[in-house]
Amino acid sequence: MGSCIFCRIVEGAIPAKIVYQDDRVLAFEDVNAQAPVHMLVIPKRHVAAVQDCQDGDQTLLGYLLLTCSKVAALKNLAASGYRIVTNTGADGGQSVFHLHLHVLGGRHMGWPPG
Repeated sequence: MGSCIFCRIVEGAIPAKIVYQDDRVLAFEDVNAQAPVHMLVIPKRHVAAVQDCQDGDQTLLGYLLLTCSKVAALKNLAASGYRIVTNTGADGGQSVFHLHLHVLGGRHMGWPPG
């Protein structure tokens, strides 16, 4: 997946402000932050979007959510609260077609978001 910007970040070909990583996931600061704290949590393995997950991906999906919680705690968001969002498909607002979860915080989040 040489053309996928997030795969290139995983490979180290594109720099990112990494917040957390392990053998399955990478979390880094969003360069187009929409909140005072805005991080992206991605699987290191390329998966284009939620609808591209397979039956065997339940563990990965749960691990992504647990990682969101971990990076929120690292950024001191746990006490005040934060939002986790994933956009799926062009009409859902997905602009990079590598599954990613946004972790947003540092201010009050309004509703509805769109």
